[in-house]
Amino acid sequence: MADKIYRVNMTDLSTSIEDVPADWMGHGGRGLTSTIVAAEVEPTCHPLGKNNKLVIAPGLLSGTTAANSGRISFGAKSPLTGTIKEANSGGTAAQMLAKLGCKAIIIEGMPEGDGWYNLHFTADGITINEETELIGKGNFAVVDAVAARLGDKHGIISIGQAGEMKMLAANLSIKDPDSHLRSGGRGGLGAVMGTKHIKFIAIDPTEAKVEIADKDAFLAANRVFTKALVDNPISQALGQYGTNVLVNIVNEAGGLPTRNFTSGQFDGHEEISGETMYDIIVEREGKPKHNCHKGCVIQCSQIYNDINKGYKTSGFEYESIWAMGADCCVDNLDQIAEADQLMDDIGIDTIETSVAMGVAMEGGVLEFGDGAEVCRILKDEVAAGSPLGRIIGCGAGSVGRAFGVTRVPVVKNQAIPAYDPRAIKGIGITYATSTQGADHTMGYTIATNLLGVGGSLDPLSKEGQVELSRNLQIATAAIDSTGMCLFIAFAALDDATCLPALVDMLNARFGIGLTADDVTNLGMSILKTEHEFNLAAGFTNKDDRLPEFFDEEPIAPHNVVWDISGEEIDTFWNF
Repeated sequence: MADKIYRVNMTDLSTSIEDVPADWMGHGGRGLTSTIVAAEVEPTCHPLGKNNKLVIAPGLLSGTTAANSGRISFGAKSPLTGTIKEANSGGTAAQMLAKLGCKAIIIEGMPEGDGWYNLHFTADGITINEETELIGKGNFAVVDAVAARLGDKHGIISIGQAGEMKMLAANLSIKDPDSHLRSGGRGGLGAVMGTKHIKFIAIDPTEAKVEIADKDAFLAANRVFTKALVDNPISQALGQYGTNVLVNIVNEAGGLPTRNFTSGQFDGHEEISGETMYDIIVEREGKPKHNCHKGCVIQCSQIYNDINKGYKTSGFEYESIWAMGADCCVDNLDQIAEADQLMDDIGIDTIETSVAMGVAMEGGVLEFGDGAEVCRILKDEVAAGSPLGRIIGCGAGSVGRAFGVTRVPVVKNQAIPAYDPRAIKGIGITYATSTQGADHTMGYTIATNLLGVGGSLDPLSKEGQVELSRNLQIATAAIDSTGMCLFIAFAALDDATCLPALVDMLNARFGIGLTADDVTNLGMSILKTEHEFNLAAGFTNKDDRLPEFFDEEPIAPHNVVWDISGEEIDTFWNF
């Protein structure tokens, strides 16, 4: 079965199935979403208007048995940043769409009335159905309702109240194998789905299989690839403690942003660390190892139970725990878990919203360390769409403007994640130059700056950081196109068998002859496509800068500032 493009026009409530254009055949995941957005969305359009489009694409290896290949990409012009955007998530949707022969879904237009809809993806195509029951409800209610209507095997992509209200930090939620939630978190793409008046997309389960051109070669390459992942020490640490293993590591390095980026270390780091979290999970009979999609061999996810051993949240990530924890000075994991669960239900980015809370704390809206008030604001203000809730739900930049705060850690209006660029210079280059606003996943220099993966580079020195970030951003763009989890990069950087095995799997899947250079060129092409979109949208090199307080305020304990000049940053694009 040849893959197809599925187009949904919400203006006239029509659907169509199209052949894949030749220029799109070699793309998947992020490469495909960015290619389609660049081709079909006017860069200067209003991101919450009728001319923006939401593109959903599984990766090139989605639906196969390749280890860790369950990621899905969502693309649009971002309401938060105004740039091109790809949000990436685990869950079951990518593998299910790929097995149904979906190359991409393009959702365009906007209904004229006030009605809401759901989409149902089956082997025959997509149907558009009116939705009344679930409007105003959170994501967990959507999962339960779809299970009751259609059965619990269906894939789900949904928005919560934040997406309905078109808050700029609204995300897309994806059901995982245990009927919990994963998030296509950053850039406000849930608001784009909200503009289309689509509450959820249900995806039929199927026994169909993705066609493999050379099954024997694919299986052999997958064995080598899987072994490289399983044997990697970083993979093993992630499987033991989750991504939250990083709290103590980054705190020790003096790069854990604390109290709205005024320090690089948090006194309460042990209370919120991966090691402490592991002990709590085991004591409460949760799951310290868990996969967010079928076929994951790293299993960095986990299920965190409350004090009564009842389910509280899953996929309890370092980024979320840092943002609600150190940045807001909350040292109570149960309060952080409660906030995480609330944000999953509301459908809002945990990084953006928690950094926004930190800015609100600096603005005197609530006290640093008041985790209970964070949860109250989420429940009573954000979910309800009160004026304060909407200000916070539109992100850190929104809070800074509303309350006159000048220390606002954003690039292109997107909140800076869990690594201070003054103490870890490489990630500062990624934040500044990323085509999608501040985003650690675009070029994860922490691997080399702190973890010694792919070599070693002093995080406090500016030497070599531009090149490091550039190389990782190129590689990441390619990885995001395969449907692979970003965490394969640790093995790919340190195990000489890993990347060739990945290329071999691509070749066996499609019956082609890619080389490693071809994969690098793919990554370069994607970055250039995204950059050109942003230039056409009105961005310039002056937008590739960190906020001025990083230049002026030394951060403890190293007492360093951001010292990489604009001219040096601009050399990033010399490729």
